Amino acid sequence: MKITRQKHAKKNMGFYKYNFGFREPFQVLLDGTFCQAALRHKIQIREQLPGYLAGTTQLCTTRCVLKELESLGKELYGAKLIAQRFQVRNCSHFKNPVSGSVCLLSMIEGGNPHHYFIATQDQSLATKVKKKVGVPLLFIIQNTMVLDKPSMKSLTLAQAVQTNQLVPEHQKLNIELLKEEQGLVKTSEPKKRKRKRSSGPNPLSCLKKKKKAQETLQPSAAKKKRNKKRRKRKPEAIVEAAQ
Repeated sequence: MKITRQKHAKKNMGFYKYNFGFREPFQVLLDGTFCQAALRHKIQIREQLPGYLAGTTQLCTTRCVLKELESLGKELYGAKLIAQRFQVRNCSHFKNPVSGSVCLLSMIEGGNPHHYFIATQDQSLATKVKKKVGVPLLFIIQNTMVLDKPSMKSLTLAQAVQTNQLVPEHQKLNIELLKEEQGLVKTSEPKKRKRKRSSGPNPLSCLKKKKKAQETLQPSAAKKKRNKKRRKRKPEAIVEAAQ
């Protein structure tokens, strides 16, 4: 049975870690009923809970829970001593304390932004916690602590996320951070304008012009050579005629 409970706890913890961003240290809000049940069944919450959740935990309560335990007298004196050892979280009922169940419900309003676990034996409070999204519920049964399976609302939201209908905010941030670490984020840099440089004459066109000039000079040079030859021949012809 212990191995089976550990498997269920590991599976449920994986669900809350992946879908709702729960991370160590896990913050567990306890009320007087849970402390009383732990005292009755001789459960060492501080020693046993981290092993069950497979991670470090921060046990905490509220002033309203402590006030409620004080008002209940000697019957819950032992539970009050246990609760006093935990960290006290600030609630909004400093001037006008309310019951422990009402106070714990107020701590998980707005989608449970602080990722609290609720540990209670109060059935009415447990029923209301199950109607919330992303709030793990702990209780004691058969001398052991048990992490309840996720509520239907939590399962529905997780299914919507998996079908790409919704993306949780914590996952968006993680995706952006991973992209930046891997260098996948492209930063838009202004494109530098190329300066237009004054282009000189095309060398090929210059070569063509030189060729044309050489062609025009060639006939004039040939004519000069012919005239020289003719001039040389004239005296020879006169000498021959005189002889």
